[in-house]
Amino acid sequence: MVELKSLRNSKNYFYLNLREIPYFRALVRSVEAGFYEQMDYCPPLLDLGCGDGHFASVAFDWKVDVGIDPWRQPILEARQRGAYCFLVQSDGGRMPFADGFFGSAISNSVLEHIPHIERVLSEVNRVLKPGAQFVFCVPNPGYLEELSFPRVFRFLGLSRLGELYRNWFRRMSRVEHAESVDTWKMWLENAGFILEKSWDYFSPEALRVLEWGHFFGLPSLVCKKIFGRWLLTSARWNVIPVELLLRHYAGSFPHPQGTFTFYVARKKNSG
Repeated sequence: MVELKSLRNSKNYFYLNLREIPYFRALVRSVEAGFYEQMDYCPPLLDLGCGDGHFASVAFDWKVDVGIDPWRQPILEARQRGAYCFLVQSDGGRMPFADGFFGSAISNSVLEHIPHIERVLSEVNRVLKPGAQFVFCVPNPGYLEELSFPRVFRFLGLSRLGELYRNWFRRMSRVEHAESVDTWKMWLENAGFILEKSWDYFSPEALRVLEWGHFFGLPSLVCKKIFGRWLLTSARWNVIPVELLLRHYAGSFPHPQGTFTFYVARKKNSG
């Protein structure tokens, strides 16, 4: 079991996420925020795949030095949130930074969406200083293996339907990679990193809550399309029932059957 600085978050990350994004995303993001809180970062810090900046605005009480994302609209939203000193629109496989520019880097639930992952990892290595830390999290094979519908289909003798559902869920959540630690270790080493430690988190039960949230969260999607925000109101009364019901899944601690994995890697020193 990996020892962390603390199993108790300094902030109620679940509520802070829940008041702005759908509950299933808020749940896993709150767990991850607690892990990132416990890491030490050397400046300047790069956030690879910063998106709309919501995660950084909740997870950190200070501005991240640089956020990078390939899409224009999320960059514009991130600028409004004010969670970064600088924002850059660019592909992670061709970053406009000098060799060895950053003292550390993070990437929160982004790398699993990138088809050219090995090129991106090599590029992250290039822009980091020797010995710099790279911290990220991604789903592992349990993300697809522990889904609820395939389990039901298998019980009914309809395993083929279960496999079709897994493929649909992978495409719907845009997951290119749900790989084991061994695979990520190989990719990291090929890119010039040393994997220092990793741990699984987010139990199979929590994953199934997330899975069902994609269906129960359809009204939030409609709200986002019409009003430009996921919730009509972020008032506490609007989210406290869900918070009370699900907060026991929101703790930032390792789980032996966790469906996501948190990685702490370090760029190899020169020579």
